[in-house]
Amino acid sequence: MSPTTSVPQASFGPGHVTFLGAGPGDPGLLTLRAVEALAGAEVLVAEPEVLDVVRAHARAGAELSGASQQAGADESSSPVDAANLVMAAARGGKRVVRAVSGDPGLDAGVGEEMLACAAEGIPFEVVPGIAAAVGVPAYAGVPLRDAHGADVRFVDARTASERCWTEVGASDGTVVVSTTLETVAAAAGELVAAGRKPDTPMAVTVAGTTTRQRTWNATLGTVAQVLKQAKVLPSPQGHQPVIAVVGEPSAAAQRDRLSWFESKPLFGWKVLVPRTKEQAASLSDQLVSYGAVPHEVPTIAVEPPRTPQQMERAVKGLVTGRYEWIAFTSVNAVKAVREKFEEYGLDARAFAGIKVAAVGEQTAKALIAFGVKPDLVPSGEQSAAGLLEDWPPYDPVFDPIDRVFLPRADIATETLVAGLIELGWEVDDVTAYRTVRASPPPAETREAIKGGGFDAVLFTSSSTVRNLVGIAGKPHNVTVIACIGPATAKTAEEHGLRVDVMAPEPSVHKLAEALAEFGAARRNAAVEAGEAVTRPSERRPGARRRRAATS
Repeated sequence: MSPTTSVPQASFGPGHVTFLGAGPGDPGLLTLRAVEALAGAEVLVAEPEVLDVVRAHARAGAELSGASQQAGADESSSPVDAANLVMAAARGGKRVVRAVSGDPGLDAGVGEEMLACAAEGIPFEVVPGIAAAVGVPAYAGVPLRDAHGADVRFVDARTASERCWTEVGASDGTVVVSTTLETVAAAAGELVAAGRKPDTPMAVTVAGTTTRQRTWNATLGTVAQVLKQAKVLPSPQGHQPVIAVVGEPSAAAQRDRLSWFESKPLFGWKVLVPRTKEQAASLSDQLVSYGAVPHEVPTIAVEPPRTPQQMERAVKGLVTGRYEWIAFTSVNAVKAVREKFEEYGLDARAFAGIKVAAVGEQTAKALIAFGVKPDLVPSGEQSAAGLLEDWPPYDPVFDPIDRVFLPRADIATETLVAGLIELGWEVDDVTAYRTVRASPPPAETREAIKGGGFDAVLFTSSSTVRNLVGIAGKPHNVTVIACIGPATAKTAEEHGLRVDVMAPEPSVHKLAEALAEFGAARRNAAVEAGEAVTRPSERRPGARRRRAATS
């Protein structure tokens, strides 16, 4: 328990309010204390964009409230509505988290809400968050101070007085300006009028710490021209908040070397992951680490076998000692057996005395999560062929039983069955689950697939190729096609797709790694040629125009 962990309140009398900083946008920047507070909250109050950051950590059953989500509410009324929601819940004895963007003290101005709690005797606490003025420059590659400890000033252009502009204009320190895209040039003008030189470097960042982040290098005198040439302004999205850093730390030459976030190999790429939801999770996490925005579209749905009796007999055979081995060729096979175990009131102890094989790392992880450590995982290729390479032949002296239980999909290949028989084993080849084509994704997703809205698609099997094309249409020719192996690549080519990336070995993580290497090479080539770094989707006709309109 941390020193600030609150004792749970009784269900009567005053509740408790936690004013929580959610940071500038990246959910990974939430503090451990913030996650702890969210897990204990009965009511969570936040604006919609903040809810998107924190909702994953809210406890099941928590009431989620957002002022601007109310019918008829507008942005100007949101703070008042939020305060009313907080106070009403706290008066009812609830534990409330009031989550705000950035830091409660520096960014949100929730002091009035804190005073209201104090006036009514409602206990509250403050969980600091990473302020936008600090977090965004860090993600843009702009250190605010150097070894010499330069002066740093923070200015909110929306409320800054003439005296404030005069003071920061007379200073030679770094200035961090919170403003909007359409008013950043005016803020630059205020600094020049107050004495700053027009050639002072300036870095302007929008959507900081998210995969929509974009940063432009300019000077106080050229920022309006730079944004116009980049076709960022004029724009209906000009009200977007930006963080502008003024001073030598934001110089273009230095930022180019320190821009760690926007230079990730797949930064901002929308990557389609056509897999079942359970299988996509770890792959999506890996893509996020490369800067991508994964979009999971299930192409295969898993259903029970039409006739469950065969599976029931096999599971009973496990308990009665019918098998020497059980071989799992997919995560879904583990799930199917686990569900059948739970139906009979069994657990992992039923595997005692039985050797367990897993076709690869992900299947092995699913078994370990079940409480079963596999005895055999291929040392080489993670496939049926790789499993057979390491599978021992049947030996009547050392193997008291000669039978293998193989729970698999209804469309699985016969490679493993034939190989095991050749090694002298008897195989009970049992349909544990059926794979069927999933329902089509929403119309918006289908249009993005066919219209080039995705930068890349990862195909992890031939069936994902056939099913995606069947339910959503063929990906646009600007979309990078990445395949897990030769068989999948051949199927993609048969459907008229150009294969750009192929994994060096049949592993979903090696596939994501290969796509990242492709993205890095593409980025490096653009930089060396002196060209702007663009995503594949920005090469389709009209894409740049649409991007400028939504920046």
